[in-house]
Amino acid sequence: MDSTTATKTGQVFDWQVLRRLLAYVQPYRGTFIALIVLTVATAVLGTVRPALIQRMVDVDITNNDWAGLNRSTLWLLGLLLVHTLVSYLQTYYGGWLGQYIVRDIRSDLYRHLLSLKLSFFDRTPIGVLVTRNISDVETLSDVFSEGLAAMVGDLLQIVFLMIFMFWTNWQLALISLSVIPPLLFSTYVFKEKVKGSFQEVRNAVAKLNSFVQEHLTGMNVVQIFNNEEREYRKFEAINQEHTRANIKSVLYYSIYFPVAEVLGAIGVGLLVWYAAQGQVAGVISKGELIAFIMYNALFFRPIRQIADRFNTLQLGLVSTERLLKLLDNEELVATSGTRPVPQLRGEVEFDHVWFAYNRQEAEANRQDSEANEPEWVLKDISFHVKPGQTVAFVGATGAGKTSIINLLSRFYDIQQGHIRVDGEDLREYDLSQLRRQIGVVLQDVFLFAGSIRDNITLGNKEIKDAKIWEAAALVGAERFIGRLPGGLDYPVMERGATLSVGQRQLISFVRALVYEPRVIVLDEATSSVDSETEEMIQHAIDKLMEGRTSLVIAHRLSTIQKADKIIVLDRGEIKETGTHDELLRLGGYYAQLYRMQYASSEQLATGK
Repeated sequence: MDSTTATKTGQVFDWQVLRRLLAYVQPYRGTFIALIVLTVATAVLGTVRPALIQRMVDVDITNNDWAGLNRSTLWLLGLLLVHTLVSYLQTYYGGWLGQYIVRDIRSDLYRHLLSLKLSFFDRTPIGVLVTRNISDVETLSDVFSEGLAAMVGDLLQIVFLMIFMFWTNWQLALISLSVIPPLLFSTYVFKEKVKGSFQEVRNAVAKLNSFVQEHLTGMNVVQIFNNEEREYRKFEAINQEHTRANIKSVLYYSIYFPVAEVLGAIGVGLLVWYAAQGQVAGVISKGELIAFIMYNALFFRPIRQIADRFNTLQLGLVSTERLLKLLDNEELVATSGTRPVPQLRGEVEFDHVWFAYNRQEAEANRQDSEANEPEWVLKDISFHVKPGQTVAFVGATGAGKTSIINLLSRFYDIQQGHIRVDGEDLREYDLSQLRRQIGVVLQDVFLFAGSIRDNITLGNKEIKDAKIWEAAALVGAERFIGRLPGGLDYPVMERGATLSVGQRQLISFVRALVYEPRVIVLDEATSSVDSETEEMIQHAIDKLMEGRTSLVIAHRLSTIQKADKIIVLDRGEIKETGTHDELLRLGGYYAQLYRMQYASSEQLATGK
């Protein structure tokens, strides 16, 4: 069970969360006040009708006053029309207010998600975030349309009905209310049971979203390893859990409402039995009996509904608390410096940098004895890149190459040491301005659903088509883009499924070029393309690197032989540094890696 949900199970109400939620009402104060007025008016109008019918029976009909009966009928019809109009306005404005508040909360939440560190997304399932941003936020709409305002209306109607009932006949009022204690008890039990089942449903929905999102994204892996049946059984188990939670709530509803109906019928029966005796004695009139039967129906309906509305409100507050917990966690927000970023020269320096992805675990382990040394991803890394230089990083998988790129773009923050760009600490710079001058081409290219143009500009209207075609020509992408139906308007499917790996890689190069970065980072940029495409991209890369600082990561050592400096990493440490020729003469790790790749290439060429 969600920890946030569990903490609130034993609480009746969290007024602090409710106050935070009501803060979103401030921009719509006028509508909210109108909704309260309409709610009060609905409660009053609903209680007047039985009193008017009582007068029609006891005064107009009893005295054969047909003119008075006609007037009373017109009053009744007018009352019904006004009640209908007021109820319509209450329902409409309640829903309107709920939808606009949901819009505002969802916008705040999504903006907050955009500002979070990548470490948060590393440990949080995407399906859970989808549930927070869609399902949990949608629940808040019901708080205003069916929860808070409706519950206030129900309570007001109960109060007004009790006043009218006791004012009309206190004995009949007591008889009518005699079944209230067992009804309140059953309502309380129903509320607690349904609350628990609804919480189980929400947790099951989060699990379903997480599972479906993850496995649809990784469907190729599922099918490659013939794992469809096993994954289907896992889904069936989660789906069954969701079904059981929903059936629980259905069970509680199917028990509670018939019980409430029976108690209401018992109340009417006692009322008729007592009133019949009073009417024989001439103490109770027919109009009073009819009015109290109507009062009874009006009184029991909000009591039955109030438990359901209370659960709606409480579930909304649980969802609100989950959202506020995410919104209030400033530790997850990527902090930005305030120093403006001028046109960078491109000097990069790592000064005794230590980094681990799990910061808390790393710091805790760092305080332990040397026998329990933490598994740092980068250990005491120091190097210096002059403006315009090309520095390449090589090493086995897990050596820490990609982590260096992540740190330079400030996707993560280091635990010890300093990273400086143009002599200033990276954390002092304005984050958005800094990233605007660092172009990154990753090995795993991600394309969004949309046009080729949208994936290159990422919605930046300042980047014109002429600039796109210029960058495309530089990397040789204009030929295949021009052949696509619609050219730049060609619709790209999710993750670029309709494009080849090489085409997606070329688009990522164009995307980096149009932003005119001062520092270029290439993470295995040519590892997923054929030799012909690699040669074309390598030619474009050479032009791209002119006058820019370039950090290159590559498994193919043939692509980095011209680098000004090659840094060899192994298990998070720098083992060797030098040019291609210097490292070969050194005869160390790089030379061994080069000989292995050269031997593999020779074997592929000869077929041996």
